[in-house]
Amino acid sequence: MTRSASRTRRTGRMLQVAGVGAAALLALSACSSDSDSSTKSDGPTKSGSSAKSDKLSGTVTVFAAASLKESFTTLGKDFEQAHPGTKVTFNFGGSDTLAAGITGGAPADVFAAASPKTMAIVTDKSDAVGTPAVFVRNQLEIATLPGNPDKVASLKDLTKSGLKVVLCDKTVPCGAAAQKALDANSLKLTPVSYEQDVKSALTKVELKEADAAVVYKTDVNAAGDKVEGVEFPESAKDINDYPIVLLKDAPNAAAAKEFIALVQSPEGQKVLTAAGFLQP
Repeated sequence: MTRSASRTRRTGRMLQVAGVGAAALLALSACSSDSDSSTKSDGPTKSGSSAKSDKLSGTVTVFAAASLKESFTTLGKDFEQAHPGTKVTFNFGGSDTLAAGITGGAPADVFAAASPKTMAIVTDKSDAVGTPAVFVRNQLEIATLPGNPDKVASLKDLTKSGLKVVLCDKTVPCGAAAQKALDANSLKLTPVSYEQDVKSALTKVELKEADAAVVYKTDVNAAGDKVEGVEFPESAKDINDYPIVLLKDAPNAAAAKEFIALVQSPEGQKVLTAAGFLQP
């Protein structure tokens, strides 16, 4: 074999090896590109939420204690703005009535109760997912007519002869807390009516059908100048915890979880504390 022929063969083999190496490099580059692309598509968006959470849609049905009406309505609008294509609907009422509806099969995604006792009606029937989380607390206050013409200054003053007082029903958290405060101070009070939720009790005073009612501080705040609030020290011993939970047969569980997250978030807590709720 001549030197020229040998040199030609060596050159051919080197070109063949170089070609294989280049192909391998191209394959590795393609894999790396695919991996980067996959990571970017699964990662958080500029807004900080995943692509999946940005695709929330449909209606979220929330059963909530009547005292949450103003703040939850605000949070519902905030949620809809943050997640176009969603709608939040509410059923506000006495926690015991709402709990009975849920255990009776009423379709709902979220339950926010005004006491652990009423929440237990739902959890005891295994109609909730996970453990309810306390997200706020609320304290009782006396609501009187504007200007407090009857000079109500204490819980004991509600027992004055001729004073028309309204209480929440004893099965409702605000009524149970009020009765506990009365019993602890050995006070006997016969109200002109027992109402099924705190808003109904407050309305009696707003319409001047009653002189006073024992409601929550948040309700007095929401009523503005329609009533006057009178604090009483006994209320500090009977502060209600408010738990919230995802329901087992939630029709829109994905969006429901995000609504609960909003309620517990710093933004949600800001709305709630501005309404007069206490931090958990």
